[in-house]
Amino acid sequence: MHNLILRPDTEIDWTAYMEQIEQYIGGERDYVKIRGGTGPLVYPAAHVYIYRALYSLTSQGRDIQLAQIIFALIYLTTLFVVMACYRQARVPPYVFPLLVLSKRLHSIFVLRCFNDCFAVLSLWIAIYCYQKRAWTLGSIAYSWGLGVKMSLLLALPAVGVVLLQATGANRALKQALLMGQLQVVIAWPFLSINARSYFSRAFDFTRQFLFKWTVNWRFVGEDVFLSKSFSITLLAAHATLLALFASTRWLEPSKSSIPEVVRMIFDPPAAQAQQELSRRVTPRFVVTTILTANAAGMLCARSLHYQFYSLIAWATPFLLWRAGFHPVLQYALWAMQEWAWNVYPSTDSSSKIVVGVLAVTVAGIWVGTRNDGKQEAQHPHFE
Repeated sequence: MHNLILRPDTEIDWTAYMEQIEQYIGGERDYVKIRGGTGPLVYPAAHVYIYRALYSLTSQGRDIQLAQIIFALIYLTTLFVVMACYRQARVPPYVFPLLVLSKRLHSIFVLRCFNDCFAVLSLWIAIYCYQKRAWTLGSIAYSWGLGVKMSLLLALPAVGVVLLQATGANRALKQALLMGQLQVVIAWPFLSINARSYFSRAFDFTRQFLFKWTVNWRFVGEDVFLSKSFSITLLAAHATLLALFASTRWLEPSKSSIPEVVRMIFDPPAAQAQQELSRRVTPRFVVTTILTANAAGMLCARSLHYQFYSLIAWATPFLLWRAGFHPVLQYALWAMQEWAWNVYPSTDSSSKIVVGVLAVTVAGIWVGTRNDGKQEAQHPHFE
């Protein structure tokens, strides 16, 4: 780790982050006007506050080695939380080595100082809190992570499914309002100046990514990659996967169909029935559902950049195990994925493997969890 840290020439976005923070410190609150060397500020307000603190801690951003040490601590903290989530889900010991072997993950955290690190930490804290049934703390952690980077939106459908079944419609609605209120509070200094500017930058769903930076779909060619039809196809595929998992896997605790769950929102079950339903939302179900939603979103993402691997690397070992693959195959798929994400720049071959492993993971988790309801009935997992 020491040799990794002492390389101040490896940062990518750090300088741009610091340039943007200097404008924020100077009083600028209009997102459209805040820019750095790599372009405009395109992350939500929590990102600004985190890097404002780092700006002060690192001598106005000049002490990059100290920043990398801080990010190494963030890496270790996140790893600790991930392992705690795995333990809650009763993952066997042979899976754990895969959590510490990723060279690309070390680079993202310790060398590159990407804001994804804070978003990922928040997501795993949220998962752990939900596993421990600390619903409000989990929702705060999740919303804070979403306030760092909008990529956490990929997990939102699963978070909603978990909260609805575990807490009931009324409490789930309160959790949703809490998340929304936190977003407003942290963004208020910018919303009060120019709300349209803030949302158009921090939550820009129309952003066009450059083909040269894509890690996943390079093999389809630039013309296809940039086409509207390709974008619509991926969006449809994503919606289809969410509907498939929701209707066949994610609603297993309630033993209900999607229409029945919708009716349950307006006509909640009796208190005792809801309590019994809540017990079936186990720690393993929580992490499986949220990580599956994230993997499905990553599979259908139009463009993944290298830092997005932080959302995949610690999820893959768990999902491959839940898919029921043989341990040798689990390690082989992990190794293929790790190799592909370490190829720079990406190639047709590496991008095929990135997409292929994600596809195998998502398909495997759907097949591997087909008997979860029966297994939970025979061996309930309560905390």
